[in-house]
Order: sequence, then C-alpha cells, then structure tokens
Amino acid sequence: MRYMLLIYDREADMAKMTEAEQGAFFGEYMGFTEAIRKSGHHKAGDPLQPVATATTVRVKNGKTVTTDGPFAETREQLGGYYIVKAKDLDEATAIAARIPSARMGSIEVRPIMEMGGQP
Repeated sequence: MRYMLLIYDREADMAKMTEAEQGAFFGEYMGFTEAIRKSGHHKAGDPLQPVATATTVRVKNGKTVTTDGPFAETREQLGGYYIVKAKDLDEATAIAARIPSARMGSIEVRPIMEMGGQP
C-alpha cells in the first residue's frame, strides 16, 4: 500500500537555525531519503517552498478567486512530503518516525486511495 507522509514544521524554528545547523539537518534528510530509496520504500518526495509563496484558489459563484498565502494560520506549516510503499500502517509510521522533522514538528501519515489502474 502507498502512504503519503506529510511533513509539518514551524518555518520560524527553521529560520532560527544557524547555517551549520541547517546543513546538518538537511544532511539528515539526504541520508533518510537515500536509505528509503535503497530499501525500496521511496516512491516520491519533495520539499516545498516557504508558505509565503503559496497561493490559495477558491471558486465562488463561478469566479476563480486567488489569495496570496496559505488558507489558514497554523502553528506548523506543510514543508514537504514523501510517498512511500509500506506493507501496513505500522511500517508506514515506523518510516515516518525516522523523518528528521518528526523531532521538531509532526508527520501526518495518510493512506493513498488506490484508484483503478494505479500501482
């Protein structure tokens, strides 16, 4: 089964890190990503640009309305994701617990709805 691991961080906490701390943190991510590639769990994953670059789209009365920034103010912001293949939720949560941001933020584990013809 495929799972999406949604990574939530506090951008403000990341901004407070020194350049060396950021380098070490991103190095941990590179190591984690390489490990799940080698184990066959990795299907996809990317970091996201800061939340200030987001655009929210709504359709109201047939008109498209866009707003700069995220939809809601939250303590943590969606910073990236992985899509992994795991035998069950227990294995997916064990993988999620290894993501470096799990120590500072949270990782939401969501099963991906399998549609006909999808791997």
